Amino acid sequence: MTELGWKSVGVLELTALPSIYEALWVSWVREADVLLVNGGDTLYLCHWMRESGLAELLPSLPDTVYVGLSAGSLVMTPRIGEDLVGWKPPTGGDRALGVVDFSIFPHLDHPDCPDNTMAAAEQWAAQIAGPAYAIDEQTAIKVTDDAVEVISEGHWKL
Repeated sequence: MTELGWKSVGVLELTALPSIYEALWVSWVREADVLLVNGGDTLYLCHWMRESGLAELLPSLPDTVYVGLSAGSLVMTPRIGEDLVGWKPPTGGDRALGVVDFSIFPHLDHPDCPDNTMAAAEQWAAQIAGPAYAIDEQTAIKVTDDAVEVISEGHWKL
């Protein structure tokens, strides 16, 4: 992610935050223009965003841009769906942060994810309560206040 041309990049390791003086890391987050959150396991990321206090801090950052890649995007949704659960949180289930009111099926038709077909996305969406997007690697979902905009040079489906 650092090769994207940012003027500066800081790394915040969520699992370490509980051991860092809170006022220090909170000031770093508040000073950031953009929070760039990479992928991995969505529910593991969600767990540590909650445990660290970052999830609770997010609503107080209205001028900060949040950019999620893969699990970094899925973590903002209400649910990821049982099909996408890898690591199981202590609370169980497939609940994420619910910052946005739609769910995301990622990596649609990606060669490294042969099971992520449109047919699989449609089956997944049938089990999600609420709006759900299936998106490929050339698709982004921009949310500003309550406005949702799909930006794509690839393919996607609501």
